[in-house]
Amino acid sequence: MQRYQILVINPGSTSTKIAVFENGTRLCHQNIQHEAAELEQYPTLADQLPYRRDMIMSFLKENGIALADIDVFVGRGGGLIAMTGGTYEVTDLVLEHARTCANGVIHPATLGSQLAAELAKAGGHGAKALVVNPPDVDELQDVARMTGLKHVYRTVHLHALNLKEMAIRHSKSVLHQPYEQTNLIVCHIGGGISVSAHHQGRMIDGFDIVGGEGPMAPTRTGSLSLANILDYMDQTHATTQEMRQLLTRRGGLVSHLGISDTKELVRRKDTGDQYAQMLWDAMLYQIEKCIGAMATVLKGQVDGILLGGGMAYNPELMARISEACSFIAPVSAYPGEFEMEALAAGALRVLTGEEPLKQYTGVPVWQGFPWDQVVIKDGKVQN
Repeated sequence: MQRYQILVINPGSTSTKIAVFENGTRLCHQNIQHEAAELEQYPTLADQLPYRRDMIMSFLKENGIALADIDVFVGRGGGLIAMTGGTYEVTDLVLEHARTCANGVIHPATLGSQLAAELAKAGGHGAKALVVNPPDVDELQDVARMTGLKHVYRTVHLHALNLKEMAIRHSKSVLHQPYEQTNLIVCHIGGGISVSAHHQGRMIDGFDIVGGEGPMAPTRTGSLSLANILDYMDQTHATTQEMRQLLTRRGGLVSHLGISDTKELVRRKDTGDQYAQMLWDAMLYQIEKCIGAMATVLKGQVDGILLGGGMAYNPELMARISEACSFIAPVSAYPGEFEMEALAAGALRVLTGEEPLKQYTGVPVWQGFPWDQVVIKDGKVQN
């Protein structure tokens, strides 16, 4: 196989992760931490671009790597309109949508494609810039979109990059089949908890962790009764904005114990703290319920249950979920995160011809059902 050098860039809220891979081997990497005071100098995300670019250039210089040595530049693909999974070329439309946060989510991940494109251009040798399985991957089956409220449909925000990488790896190395021929339940269990159903290469359902679905997590409440939420708002006079913060940033362990570190939760329950023990039990119980739900989505035809993320290092968690769910399918651990490896692997699959390079259209992958189209009769909109 020809050898390719791949630069991977993953900008986060407080860091920029950088790595250079030669095919699947990581040659060098760095997780550059950004102090809040540094970032506060820049009024907008766009203003951070030169600052982060210069740090990447310094990293490459320190490791003796020239831009001309890089065959392809890969960035995290934030800000884009919902699309199917895969590897996409960074085009002018991708850059426009990243700059304007076309999906409505303002996050440093939008800088990923911009940094990749800028460095590829500076390299001067025609190397492409790519994004792989961006955060807004949408492969839901239609029936999973429906709700009991007219014109309100489900969307799913998950750890798509890590989930798909686990599924691809497991299909290839354990099941010895292409991802497109397997059925898997894939979970990311870390600061956020994603549970998803993968059917023959598509992530057809999952729990919308940004929208408040799924299991309780360190900073998220997970699924709640709507009546409970309304009662809480009546009692506390909380605004919708305050509720959004509570559901996704100040819920879960933060709401109960004021902590977001699961290691601290484990330490407390191991020293006899009954409150911490109940929270630990409840969190695992809810993850197991969600896995069971995804098993029904796949009609019981499940080739494996995969557990990734930082909490998958915990042997008790693995044992408990295996005990509850192994009747569905074998449970396998992929502890940690594979985001950098996943970005490089997606690029490599395109370079070697294993996957086609996709073109971003900017058109939502799903635009509603036929009955949602506005009908005008006698000059009036018909509901």
